Amino acid sequence: MKTESGRSLIEVVGVLAIGLAMTAGVIATYQSVRSNQIRVIAANKMQDIANDTKILLGQHETYDGVSIDYLIKAGALQSDKAPLGDDNWSISPSIDGKTFSINLNGLTNSECAYFANTVLTWAKSVVINGFDTEIIQHCFSSDTNQISFIVE
Repeated sequence: MKTESGRSLIEVVGVLAIGLAMTAGVIATYQSVRSNQIRVIAANKMQDIANDTKILLGQHETYDGVSIDYLIKAGALQSDKAPLGDDNWSISPSIDGKTFSINLNGLTNSECAYFANTVLTWAKSVVINGFDTEIIQHCFSSDTNQISFIVE
């Protein structure tokens, strides 16, 4: 009588299924870590923008005239590419010129939730879709969120 030593097709399929499940888990974890890393980098870029703007215009005691174009011409920004979201973003002074805002558009729900729940020491306040974040989180489920970081 001859005995066979080998793997059955069911065992091979089982090993492949386990491998696929592990691969899917690793990919999901990588995507989550990468998304978080992109948000942190964007927050750091906006902090640099806020600090550079304060240095450039803070001595004048007004932020009137601040814009993306102004910061590019002054050398504080290298390009008009948004730190996060779509490229329809802006930097604008308040009506009284005592503060300015960094305004991002086209953020996803998860990007919006990240900034709603993250304490940014460089921003006086954060306005999400027109609402102050201290009241309640107002992130849309679509990719149309707008966030303004108010800086003094």
